Amino acid sequence: MNEVAYQRRILNRRKLKASVDDILGEKGYDTNKRPQIVQCLKGALHEGQEEVLTRFETSGRGPDVFAGNAFLTDQLVRVIFEIATERVYPTANKTTSEQLSVVAVGGYGRGQLAPHSDVDLMFLQPYKQTPYIEQVVEFILYMLWDLGLKVGHSTRSIDDCLRLSKRDITIQTSLLDARWLWGDQKLFGDFYRRFQSELVDGHGPKFVEDKLAERDGRHERMGDTRYVVEPNIKEGKGGLRDLQTLYWLTKFLYGVSDVADLVPLGVFTTQDVNRFTKAQDFLWTVRCHLHYLAGRPEERLTFDVQKTISERMTYAEREGISGVERFMKHYFLIAKDVGDLTRVLCAVLEDQQKKRSLFRLPGLALLGTKVEGFQVDQGRITVDSENAFRAEPLKLLRIFAEAQEHDLDIHPQALRFISKSLNLIGHEFRQDPQANEIFMRVMTSRKEPEKALRRLNEAGVFGKFVPDFGRVVAQMQFDMYHTYTVDEHTIRALGILSRIEAGAYAHDMPNVTQAMREVHSRRALYVAVFLHDIAKGRGGDHSELGAELALELCPRFGLSGEETETVSWLVREHLTMSDTAFKRDVDDPQTIKGFVKIVKSMERLRLLTVLTCADIRAVGPSTWTNWKSGLLRGLYLRALEALSADMVTENRTQRIALVKDRLRGALVAWPAADIDEHISMGYPGYWLSYDLEALVRHANIVRKAKSKKRNLLIESRVDDEFEYSEITIYAPDHPGIFSEMAGAMALSGVTIVDAKIATMSDGMVLDSFSVLDAHERAVTRPDKLKRIYQRIENVLAGKLQIKQELETARRGALSRREEPFSVASRVIIDNKLSTTNTIIEVNGRDRVGFLYDVTSALTELGLKISSAHITTFGEEVVDTFYVKDIFGLKVTHDSKIEKIREALMDAVAPTKEPRSKEFVTERTQEKAAPKPVREHAS
Repeated sequence: MNEVAYQRRILNRRKLKASVDDILGEKGYDTNKRPQIVQCLKGALHEGQEEVLTRFETSGRGPDVFAGNAFLTDQLVRVIFEIATERVYPTANKTTSEQLSVVAVGGYGRGQLAPHSDVDLMFLQPYKQTPYIEQVVEFILYMLWDLGLKVGHSTRSIDDCLRLSKRDITIQTSLLDARWLWGDQKLFGDFYRRFQSELVDGHGPKFVEDKLAERDGRHERMGDTRYVVEPNIKEGKGGLRDLQTLYWLTKFLYGVSDVADLVPLGVFTTQDVNRFTKAQDFLWTVRCHLHYLAGRPEERLTFDVQKTISERMTYAEREGISGVERFMKHYFLIAKDVGDLTRVLCAVLEDQQKKRSLFRLPGLALLGTKVEGFQVDQGRITVDSENAFRAEPLKLLRIFAEAQEHDLDIHPQALRFISKSLNLIGHEFRQDPQANEIFMRVMTSRKEPEKALRRLNEAGVFGKFVPDFGRVVAQMQFDMYHTYTVDEHTIRALGILSRIEAGAYAHDMPNVTQAMREVHSRRALYVAVFLHDIAKGRGGDHSELGAELALELCPRFGLSGEETETVSWLVREHLTMSDTAFKRDVDDPQTIKGFVKIVKSMERLRLLTVLTCADIRAVGPSTWTNWKSGLLRGLYLRALEALSADMVTENRTQRIALVKDRLRGALVAWPAADIDEHISMGYPGYWLSYDLEALVRHANIVRKAKSKKRNLLIESRVDDEFEYSEITIYAPDHPGIFSEMAGAMALSGVTIVDAKIATMSDGMVLDSFSVLDAHERAVTRPDKLKRIYQRIENVLAGKLQIKQELETARRGALSRREEPFSVASRVIIDNKLSTTNTIIEVNGRDRVGFLYDVTSALTELGLKISSAHITTFGEEVVDTFYVKDIFGLKVTHDSKIEKIREALMDAVAPTKEPRSKEFVTERTQEKAAPKPVREHAS
């Protein structure tokens, strides 16, 4: 246990015992005095807890809290034990069977007790339980529970302990941490000796194997990566449980309770011990903050506490990186240190022949594999000594390339030697053409580049060889969109690219798979995926900064001038395709024209398409959806048509006539007069905004409404391919109808991801909404659809006060995880990207009814919405509207534009979110999507 300073300020046991004795008096214990005793003990507990907390607020050191809480609990347990055995159930001469020892186990046994952790106790008895022991144990437990402590407990004999430990590795580990608290010390000594002789001595290899298997299973359950942005600091990879596993292994094998004692044994170096202590102290401190903030045993570093803890731990903002991002980067680097220490220990254990193979990565090779310049030991590549790397520094990269090529694991001892040799990777090494050729071979290999690159990163070689990549190692973005750190996201994206090339996504992404097969600039694509986020955290547009870095790095990697220019372009434009697909109307010919003007060639279109899909899929498990896939596919196919001259956009009149002729053919069962009447109601723009299938569906809806003489008709369908629901509403037009429908859907708990508005010449509207439920799936339940229809009908009939209903729905809708995020509101008005509409892009913090608020403001401004496109990045929403004024024209007057901007800023930020001053009326650069929002995509 850590030494506790000024112990009696936390709890003076003798003084507390005297206070209890005063309550009991000479007559001794009776049940009427129990409330007074509980109150006395509870007061001492609370005073002690306050003292521990005060010390923590002063020092900020988690180890002080862990040791202070353990000491406080020790003293209370001892006092209660003495009350039970001396005053409540006194016996002059205890028999052997009535001897009792109170033992702390688990974390409490190690003298480590977090603010809200359970108190794990074992009541050790010689044989079977006697009535006397049962009474004493019951008194102690009820007293502890009355104090509000959470107690995990067991009552066992020594034989019980040994028998259960042999069957259950968890019990065995818990008893490995056993510490005598009070009672019969000889009994505990007997237990300890038998535990050592029967369960520890000679059982090291089995224990190590079981604990590492247990660790691997835990990692798999937790996602098998330490680089998630809301990590579990106790059970997650690189967390406290991994540190404890190291402690258990060394204690079991070497009998040490202090890792510093491993230095003389040659297990750890002084540097290793310092890393262990630093990691433990940091994680303990973070855990204390978590428990105190939550008021319960919370172990997840969720967004709502990250910022608060970073401030309490005094992480200040630096250029390009916030305080909370610096704090989380420190956490991830600590988690990486824990992994490094595990490899160090496994290497030492193998050297000392404590176990044949303790640290194995997936994919064992056949015995007998020979690799020039290296040794192969049981399917793992290694070197004969640390000097091997100093004699031939290129081996620092070659070992990873050879392991990848021959399906070998990397020996933990080799990894330890690599860690000690990282200083060999300097400027001269980085400029070596042979070193860069090896690196490129690893990254562009068709044999699991993701695994090889992750090994390279874990060993610290990746960041040393490419220092710009080293800057983003363990870097997170404080938002709800990104799931992984930048380096982990990048490596995953390269893995996805490799799987696209291998055809693994042929069913989900057929067009992307085909595009990959037709790509000529394969090396450039891999390097572009590697570099696409490399400039994040530098304080500017990471796309532009990354493009500049690409010009520096690509020649070093051995790329030609043409490849270098392609990589730089891809990095600069890596968000253009997603911005266009998700925020623009791809049925607008001008959108396709603008996008194609950027892409310029079919090769670049293919490259950008593959990069975009790999990038989005690597953001997180739920980021890629069929809806997004469909939008990207639609943009890709339209751009492909334009680039191959299959789509002619200039002859608008002929195209409209062709669409009408096709519709006539599809409605062949209708009377000719009915067809002519229906076609006469559509304005020219309507015929070019929908495909034939949608036009036929609209025609049938209109005909059905007229035949039934209904002014309002709502129908829905499910798009099985892209998994969304489309709700089409046929109703009389009036100002604000779109916002009313949007509000009704918000109240119904569905998310609008796209909307198209068609006004017919007879004063009716055909509004189509593409919607998803709360789980980002199509709405299929009939009762849910019925409620949506009913709300829409009530809103349009004026029976529902939507503004008040939304205010009620918003109360308490913001989750604690969302509270820390602040999103700058932004309004961008563009008159170049569409020939017929003014495009308004609105950015703000997502909330219930956001779309209603914005569209209501547009209605009040007298603007007519032609289409709407909604994209959400975690807590941020980006809504894009194609609008016209009351005369059906673009909005061009500066004073009107300024009025629109101000009104929308007020609508977007009613809760006074920070506003962005950026405002665009005319674009100076020909871009398909606005630059200001680029940092929010991946």
